[in-house]
Amino acid sequence: MELLMIILPVFLVFATGYVAQKMLHMDIKSISAMSLYILLPILTFNTFYNNEMTIDYLYLFVYSLIITVILAVITIIFGYFMKSSKEDVSAMMLGTLFPNSGNYGSPVVLFALGATAFDYAIVLMVLHGFIISTVGIFIASYGNGAVISVKDAIISIFRVPVIYGAIFGVIFQVSNVQIDEKLMDILNMTGNAAIPVVMLILGMQLAQITKEKFDLKDITNVTIIRMLISPIVAMVLVLFMPVDETMKMVFVILNAMPIAANSTMLAVQFNVKPNVVSFSTLITTLISLITIPICLYLIGI
Repeated sequence: MELLMIILPVFLVFATGYVAQKMLHMDIKSISAMSLYILLPILTFNTFYNNEMTIDYLYLFVYSLIITVILAVITIIFGYFMKSSKEDVSAMMLGTLFPNSGNYGSPVVLFALGATAFDYAIVLMVLHGFIISTVGIFIASYGNGAVISVKDAIISIFRVPVIYGAIFGVIFQVSNVQIDEKLMDILNMTGNAAIPVVMLILGMQLAQITKEKFDLKDITNVTIIRMLISPIVAMVLVLFMPVDETMKMVFVILNAMPIAANSTMLAVQFNVKPNVVSFSTLITTLISLITIPICLYLIGI
């Protein structure tokens, strides 16, 4: 019950956003833009500015790439045996490879492990953003039949605002730039607003998902890989990660999360079975109410 109480407050915020969107029909695009271009970059800046960069963050990045490759191979194998088309496999990979580390994972880490672990989660969120902005776009464009160039993929990275927050945070920290205390208080206040806002946004996005025609096997495959296989793979990988236990737990928790909201955006943008990806997002988010507490229990929380 105690573990469930870590998840329930998060779901209550999701539910608030869901109900508000159903009743008020708000402009999600504007609210998302505020979060994407203002709140999250400031939160990211604060995290990288206040935390010294160590080799541990490189390990996080390398192991994030490793789990992405492993899950991609598993998804391709599933697709092969299910005789799925190229478009089906691409849609499945958008669902299986990229966890919701921002809207969902980071708040859970904060409630479960505290502020230090939350900083790790924000760093991992940025790394996930880097991966989905490159690998994710390649996958989506491949499924559409219009594979983008390496140059376009690199350019796409710098369209992700949190990247700039991370870059400037590292520069200010390494250069030992001292920020005025009152200004830092304002930055912290603004950055801290990011988490409840992105949680509300996820609830609002879920409210707009509609049931459309799709192949049930695709939804099932995505759910199994994202919610069952991914956390198991993460638990195995952390056995080899030379980092502290808290960082290991953060890595597992974030890789146990349901599908990232950005995956749906890519599926819509490239028209790669957006109905499959969006409905899988809803299903995996609902299932996480059961799977996340189990995951927290297994890692000793």
